Amino acid sequence: MKYLEYKGYTGTIEYSQEDNLLFGKILGIKALISFEGETGKLLEEDFQLAVDAYLDDCKASEIEPEKPYKGSFNVRIPSNLHQQAALKAMELKTSLNSFVEDAIRMRVFKEVK
Repeated sequence: MKYLEYKGYTGTIEYSQEDNLLFGKILGIKALISFEGETGKLLEEDFQLAVDAYLDDCKASEIEPEKPYKGSFNVRIPSNLHQQAALKAMELKTSLNSFVEDAIRMRVFKEVK
């Protein structure tokens, strides 16, 4: 799937056949921010306007805008898998965080069959 990127924000690209319209929403934040356009160019322009409007609204309200994908998240896994991952990380003389980061990187950047 392709995404739109602007000022650190990511937007989806979807199509409504019923409305003959492209639309999307910003990912990675709690606020629901959507955008639309009849062409790819108009969709991208509306996405950028939506991001700018969100940032302007936050500034006017004196609140910190949400940062998408801060780089930390909680993962719940079975305790035996947690133990095995921690032991393997120690064997490799690395931290559990680095071990998990490497595992995720391998899955994200290598095609999974």
